[in-house]
Amino acid sequence: MAENWGSTDGIVRFPSGVLVRGRGLRHPLPPGQTPSFAVYLLGKQPPPTEWEARWLPWPDFRLPKDRRQARTVLEEALIRARNERVEIACGGGRGRTGTALACMAVLDGVPADQAVAFVRRHYHHRAVETPWQRRFVRRFGDA
Repeated sequence: MAENWGSTDGIVRFPSGVLVRGRGLRHPLPPGQTPSFAVYLLGKQPPPTEWEARWLPWPDFRLPKDRRQARTVLEEALIRARNERVEIACGGGRGRTGTALACMAVLDGVPADQAVAFVRRHYHHRAVETPWQRRFVRRFGDA
């Protein structure tokens, strides 16, 4: 199962038991362990980190530039979260991060029409900010 984070800040437990941390990069690094793998959802390339990271080009308040790449990267993150500390992060930690976490919930078996509610209940009550992000999650299960 997933490694221990040493903190509950931003941690989402998916139905399979996998743990993933969501966060906003504009906020300080939470207490506890650092990630061993991260996915950064940003409009421009993030600075280097001490841990392995993937950059998924995703402008603020929008959708990922390459939806196929988004699916591949989120599938990798979910698989790696079985044995590693995985972090998903954008600037503020709500819209893009919430959308990515909701898509990962779909990959983990949450019905697509319930994934936004799942993430709002288990991560942040205002996660997935825009109508097109909600629609992206609903359609993610069809891809």
